[in-house]
Amino acid sequence: MGLSRRRVLVATTGLAAATASLRAARAKAIADARAAQAAAARAGQGGPGRVAQSEAGPTNEEAGAATGSPPTNLVVILTDNQGAWTLGCYGNPDIRTPHIDRLAAGGMRFTRAFANNAVCSPTRASLLTGLMPSQHGVHCYLRAGRLQMGPEAKSTIAEFRTLPEILAGAGYTCGLVGKWHLGDNLHPQEGFGYWITKPHGHTTAFHDVPIIHKGQVTKRPEYTTDLWTDHAVRFLRSNRDRPFFLLLAYNGPYGLGKSLLRPARNRHAAYYADKPMVSFPRTEPHPWLRNNRAYLGNVTAMRRYAAECSGVDDGVGEVVRTLDGLGLTAKTLVVYVADQGWSGGQGGIWGMGDHTRPLHAFDTTMHIPLIGRHPGGIPVGRTCDRMIATYDLMPTLLGYLGLGDRMAAEPASPGRDGSALLCGKSAEWEDVVFYEFETVRAVRTAQWKYIHRHPDGPHELYHLATDPGEATNLVDDPAHAERRAALEQRLDAFFARYAEPKYDLYRGGGSKTGRLTRT
Repeated sequence: MGLSRRRVLVATTGLAAATASLRAARAKAIADARAAQAAAARAGQGGPGRVAQSEAGPTNEEAGAATGSPPTNLVVILTDNQGAWTLGCYGNPDIRTPHIDRLAAGGMRFTRAFANNAVCSPTRASLLTGLMPSQHGVHCYLRAGRLQMGPEAKSTIAEFRTLPEILAGAGYTCGLVGKWHLGDNLHPQEGFGYWITKPHGHTTAFHDVPIIHKGQVTKRPEYTTDLWTDHAVRFLRSNRDRPFFLLLAYNGPYGLGKSLLRPARNRHAAYYADKPMVSFPRTEPHPWLRNNRAYLGNVTAMRRYAAECSGVDDGVGEVVRTLDGLGLTAKTLVVYVADQGWSGGQGGIWGMGDHTRPLHAFDTTMHIPLIGRHPGGIPVGRTCDRMIATYDLMPTLLGYLGLGDRMAAEPASPGRDGSALLCGKSAEWEDVVFYEFETVRAVRTAQWKYIHRHPDGPHELYHLATDPGEATNLVDDPAHAERRAALEQRLDAFFARYAEPKYDLYRGGGSKTGRLTRT
């Protein structure tokens, strides 16, 4: 038997054993979550007394008097470059994420959530506006300098009615803790009052990095993931008696850059030091792969990424414990989501859609985790298999909070209100999502994906029901010509409705950011 074949058998055996253990742990987590939900329901409104306030805004009692009941608080935990496959609750057997797994066991886990772009700034803009890149104009990530810091700095979504602006207008105190990456980072933006972030969007290290707080840039020695968690806890404690929205935007696990070749410096490094990391495929590089080839099959890089995932998981646990301790669990919707997916070797790719030429739209760059928990409002231990996209999140969250009518009418959002799905109820819902990364556009249904590149291709067509790894391109197969034409027509119709001429790259429009491609 060849060496490579033996490695596959060893990895498969280890994967099966780890998966069995994972199933047992998930069953226990669901049972624990049901017990915790019952305890939270018994606790009702009885939280600890008031602490000193650091933000302005009505108290829960004042808001309740105005609306009939206190508003539900919102915590959105947003991670950076994380595919759904990296979490235990999505089946990963060797990356430890017990707190995120318990969050999923205590609420709703979406099995088919997809990013509508491959990189940070566009997806974050879509999450906060409900719009596509061809509507908000953020087609690629913001580079260091210019729009982020300095005399030309500005928010790239300032002209839109955003999620934090709507919530601030509804009486919520809003806090941004972590990565912003949407411009004018030095100053609080879009209705946020509490503001601590990074000068730039990329991550080269998790210790000794510059941090923006109270209008000043200071190099901080501590582990950045823990720093964000500490400030999230501070925000929660300061605003326990008033409606709040916290966007906790970790810049981990990230999974890019030369730091991957160095062991992690967090508390999980020792645990992963000898782990084989069987969930990371050992494959030959994809022919399109332009960056990150040094990390493919590199167990040091795998362990580093896993340790950063577990570091984020620690933060999730601390936030949940804080909500519990403050008596806020039953009053708060907690959402866990990633900006976009990430490949750790699947299909011969390390990274996202910007790390190949041509730019790609494979599922590993699109498939993201999405979890919602709110005891009493969201059922325990449930999954939803409907397809949902980044641009659906803003209308879904506002719908859940009873503020769906405050979405801007123009530009019209392609987003759908999935709050019924979040509550475990049936809803009229079509399983289709759309994707756009510069000159690459895609439409994905439950069984098919069509990818179009402007102006000259290459185009792709995959039958996902039989080819989930997107290995066989059927775009030129005469047997599927009718299918291709129908999906292409559907893609064109979508963007005919959801694209602003000045930002429509297919029709001569431009981008607020730099671009990786030129037409």
